[in-house]
Amino acid sequence: MKIKLPLFEDEKAWCRLPVIAGPCSAESREQVVQTAVDLSQKGVGFYRAGLWKPRTHPGNFEGVGDRGLDWLLEVKEKTGMKVGTEVATPSHVKSALSAGIDFIWIGARTSVNPFAVTEIADAVARIYPDITVLIKNPVNPDIELWIGALQRFEKAGVRRIGAVHRGFSGYGTTDYRNNPLWTIPIELRRRYPDLPILCDPSHIGGKRELIDSLSQRALSIGFDGLIIESHCNPDEALSDSAQQITPDVLGDLMNNWSFRQLEGNHETGLEEFRREIDEIDNELIQLLARRMAVSRQIGDYKQKNGLSVVQIGRHDQVVRTRTNLGMAKGMSGEFMEKLFRLIHEESVDQQIKPPLPDNC
Repeated sequence: MKIKLPLFEDEKAWCRLPVIAGPCSAESREQVVQTAVDLSQKGVGFYRAGLWKPRTHPGNFEGVGDRGLDWLLEVKEKTGMKVGTEVATPSHVKSALSAGIDFIWIGARTSVNPFAVTEIADAVARIYPDITVLIKNPVNPDIELWIGALQRFEKAGVRRIGAVHRGFSGYGTTDYRNNPLWTIPIELRRRYPDLPILCDPSHIGGKRELIDSLSQRALSIGFDGLIIESHCNPDEALSDSAQQITPDVLGDLMNNWSFRQLEGNHETGLEEFRREIDEIDNELIQLLARRMAVSRQIGDYKQKNGLSVVQIGRHDQVVRTRTNLGMAKGMSGEFMEKLFRLIHEESVDQQIKPPLPDNC
């Protein structure tokens, strides 16, 4: 992707406070306008509200639809905020863009479907290719599918494109509604350094008490902004009430966040730290190579004595003891467990590989 235009036309206003906020769903004129006025007083200049809501089960609140467009236009008139909503069909695109909505986003349930993405991208390009389009990651952790959705909009001729990291669906016990899997958006940034990437901590956490820490982590990593669900009365919200916060709470959080510095050059001051990191990484590689050499010797011994390569008791002991040692040194148990499970998997592979030639 070669898009380098500013994400929003008023780029300076965006950079001062890179937060899009508003309710999960537009529920009534009073709720939409009151929330917007409160957010505007906190310095938020970009307002979000869902009009068409894709829900898991039929019969749940599925949004107010087209009639909510007038409420968003009233927000624009009263507060001067830029307003946006989610679109999932070409008819949504036509309604939103014809009304004068400033930005739109594609949800995770839509971005997973290449046919739907193509139809929406073509509709945007026909009506207003200069509108800002934000594309959330697909529900499943597939970076190529996410990139494909972004490329479909670019191919259609849409010029202002950004990505939104909202986490990925998963199974099992987790602290999050959607697993952050930070390595995926970081890889997206590595491949496309000019692509604006925002974070949606509301959908990642699923709980309002997680928004603060998730937002600061995203900003510290280098995300370009946040999209956060805020409601004037979140406990009474018709959708996703647990993950919404009041404008007052959001204002307090924003005052404490450390936003990424967009100007200035501190590369010189980082060089000494980077040289130290490079030296440590080289040492780590040498140590891992030594460990794998020992693993190959163990593999030879097991083969000669008819022993199974995988010894479950030993594996569990290694992971447990190394995890505890790492935690004692200030590292997270989750990281240490993942690290030594990966090391063990490679050790097993080394034990079952044929011997290396003597000259290697």
